[in-house]
Amino acid sequence: MKPSLDIAALRRLYESGELTPLELVDDLLARLNSEDSHHIWISRLDADALRAYARKLEGRDIASLPLYGIPFAIKDNIDLAGLPTTAGCPEFAYAPERSATVVQRLIDAGAIPLGKTNLDQFATGLNGTRSPYGACRNAFNSDYISGGSSSGSAVAVALGLASFSLGTDTAGSGRVPAAFNNLIGHKPSCGALSTRGVVPACRSLDAVSIFALTAEDAERVLAVAAGSDAEDEYSRPLAPHGFDFGRAAGFRFGVPRPKDLEFFGNAETARLFGVAVERLKALGGTPVEVDFAPFLDTARLLYGGPWVAERYLAIRKFFDAQPDKVFPPVREIIAGGRDYSAADTFAHFYKLRAAKRVCDEVWNDIDVLLTPTAGTIYRIDEIQADPIRLNANLGYYTNFMNLLELAATAVPTGFQSDGLPFGVTLIAPPHQDGPLLHLSSKMQQALGARLGATDYALPRAESLNLLPDGQVRVAVVGAHLSGLPLNHQLTERNARLVAITQSAPQYRLYVLPDGKRPGLIKVQEGGTAIACEVWEIPASQFGTFVAGIPAPLGIGKLALADGSVVNGFICEGIGVVDARDITEYGSWRAWLAGPANGPQ
Repeated sequence: MKPSLDIAALRRLYESGELTPLELVDDLLARLNSEDSHHIWISRLDADALRAYARKLEGRDIASLPLYGIPFAIKDNIDLAGLPTTAGCPEFAYAPERSATVVQRLIDAGAIPLGKTNLDQFATGLNGTRSPYGACRNAFNSDYISGGSSSGSAVAVALGLASFSLGTDTAGSGRVPAAFNNLIGHKPSCGALSTRGVVPACRSLDAVSIFALTAEDAERVLAVAAGSDAEDEYSRPLAPHGFDFGRAAGFRFGVPRPKDLEFFGNAETARLFGVAVERLKALGGTPVEVDFAPFLDTARLLYGGPWVAERYLAIRKFFDAQPDKVFPPVREIIAGGRDYSAADTFAHFYKLRAAKRVCDEVWNDIDVLLTPTAGTIYRIDEIQADPIRLNANLGYYTNFMNLLELAATAVPTGFQSDGLPFGVTLIAPPHQDGPLLHLSSKMQQALGARLGATDYALPRAESLNLLPDGQVRVAVVGAHLSGLPLNHQLTERNARLVAITQSAPQYRLYVLPDGKRPGLIKVQEGGTAIACEVWEIPASQFGTFVAGIPAPLGIGKLALADGSVVNGFICEGIGVVDARDITEYGSWRAWLAGPANGPQ
């Protein structure tokens, strides 16, 4: 059987010696050389070039290359040395001398580029039909749109032709195709992935995006590809994300008011969005209704303001010389960019600034916002008959994102009765990429289903922590537990509860002579699991927290039941002299609840 292309599966095969990159390339060549009826590819590396990439990995240390032998596809507005960049327009094409920064970082990590994928021309569209290379077709039903503009990138992954792919996302192009093809689509924080070597759509808003089979795969790719780039003025490093709502025991998620939700007459997608809300509640989320109108008002600025002029600026020389070579709907949109004055531009900048202030207020009440990725899906013939209006419908939940500098992940949610996928989007402030992907993993695991449009089942999630978090995890077993006298020492430092769990079965618990605190001691024999809570505390606050802990207690390494190790309260051996062993109670709370005890 052909191997699943999820990254974890391929790495296991490589590490065991059951597969080599060269063998995988030969298998992929057989898959890629079949008829491209979905109109996925614009150009591909030939067999010799692909095998050359695979041979460069021979003898390399797999552990040192996080993407060793992992095949990926590239949207054809992103440069790959050795293939032309067309941006979906053959007359515009040029031959890049070097690969885009993001592509080169992936290759340096061991990934193997396959080729360039179809797109809505000049990345202008959300449907995937605006291409002279053919309308890219949905991976589940070829009568339906794939979503755009990163159409071929999504379909390549969904059909098992690549492990992951790169898209771009200015108005939703990295999320809508993910929703329509049962994929994870991550739009990183603006600037996290360099756009040097990317044909701009709106240079001040563009983001390189990631399509992947699993949330873990997207995190792996992001961790490799992210980083500042001195050649990209809009590049900025990912900052630590802080509280990880994706791993927390409880979190607050925003849901648009019912009157702000729009499904364009599709009762199936309305039902599936309700399922997504219930799924988040089951994962520990508390729904908070939010006023979505300011986000919708912001979204209208993208195509109703001077950012259209930025699209015109990106290709002005070519557009003025050969407008007839531009796809008609794309030409109509970009031509409108000529009409904005500098005064118009500043007026819209002021509107955006005011709108952002209003929208930012929502994050005082929630950790993450949940919306549909797209309210509905259309057939290709429907889009071609009404290209502007229906495309605008597809951007209802996406167009505000980069204007507000937000990060987002599109997550599979289920299937309509006709078999077409539906997805939702998790949205958070910038630099919350890690928590978004962690919560996306939980949602994807709760759904189960299969990888893309393949027959492979979703693998079990891995607990990855590849992105900077700026947090320290601390396990507490005594008076710092929720609701107990010293818990305020955590909460006043903005710590958040992330797990209620147990230690590994290696400990004994004592009540110290003062009767107010327990002491946890690791033992070689006779240990058991002790109930504990794990809290995340900002690293900047961790020092003062530790400094306030009186002897014989302190902070050391504490093993948890799941095999992980975190910082946690431990006790010096001398501290349990004359102390009472209360291990049989299994927890400090159980001891306090005993008839002779209670809070001291």
